[in-house]
Amino acid sequence: MDALLLSHGADLPWLTGYRAMPLERLTMLVLRATGDPVLVVPALEAPRVAGADDLFTVLAWGETEDPLDQVCSLLSNTGNTGSTGSTGAGGRFAISDRAWATTLMALQGRLPAARWIEASAVTSPIRAVKDTLELEALRSAGAAADRVAAVLQAGEIGLIGHTESEVSGRLSALLIAEGHDHVNFAIVGSGPNAASPHHEPGGRVIGRGETVVCDFGGTYSLDGDVGYCSDITRTVVTGEPSDEVAECYLALMSAQQAAVAAARSGVTAEHVDKVAREIIGDAGFGDLFVHRTGHGIGIEEHEDPYLVSGNSEQLRPGHAFSVEPGIYKPGQFGMRLEDIVVIGEDGMPEPLNSAEHGLVIVER
Repeated sequence: MDALLLSHGADLPWLTGYRAMPLERLTMLVLRATGDPVLVVPALEAPRVAGADDLFTVLAWGETEDPLDQVCSLLSNTGNTGSTGSTGAGGRFAISDRAWATTLMALQGRLPAARWIEASAVTSPIRAVKDTLELEALRSAGAAADRVAAVLQAGEIGLIGHTESEVSGRLSALLIAEGHDHVNFAIVGSGPNAASPHHEPGGRVIGRGETVVCDFGGTYSLDGDVGYCSDITRTVVTGEPSDEVAECYLALMSAQQAAVAAARSGVTAEHVDKVAREIIGDAGFGDLFVHRTGHGIGIEEHEDPYLVSGNSEQLRPGHAFSVEPGIYKPGQFGMRLEDIVVIGEDGMPEPLNSAEHGLVIVER
């Protein structure tokens, strides 16, 4: 790469500590193979950039200026672009996966000879392996989410007679109370809605004898640093479960625990998925497990590595990911069980969530 161009998305705060607002105004870190990194930022946002000093130079642009002129000027001095600037630069550049399409198209227009790839080709393999401080942040986030799950399982959040939205709001408030900076999601699906893995909680009133899937998480910061994510799912039942629900949940819990145990350094990501899938399949519910077994987690809720068939990447110390098989019977019920797991220095799995894994009955 001649340069890494980071705009919206997680790569920018991961490298700089600064999270750009998702505005139409361009913010872009120009990280060249040679030369100091430069953060091109709107002048009105520049006061929010703290701690640049020895990391990067801040180049603020005014409302009547075109920031792409500044970006192209910086790129004209990279290794393979020559001295022709914005009219003929032919470098190889990696740009944020979540940069605005208009930004990329404008750059392509100004740099017609340039070659472009997604920044994740460079950053994702590095971000996927967490260092000591990142793991500390993930452990703190996981412990905070665990405490919220414990409140749910203790029956301290009213379910029966309350709407899914009300329960979602209560889970969200508890995440903040437990130290999260903000809530990323608080899925609550009850009864037939529980069969939709990413159900949007709404006005449905939770009744008796139903499974309730609660999948929630947020961003948690240590000492004001860039936040790292929590993500946990626990399924409860409002009264004694039916024999079918109990049978399904036993298979689900067995699959989840086996998959966690299988997640060791040197095994492939797809192997962990296969372990969970085979147990649920052997129990006769294979067609009801409709998603991958897990996703990486860190500064984003979803990132590499992904535990899915076809991903032959080998797990290694520092990898952090969810293990979350699910069983969903359309129109009737659903269930999911999720922990965040990291691979320790010894190559063994370390679950970051310890809230009760069995099917808890909530009577209120």
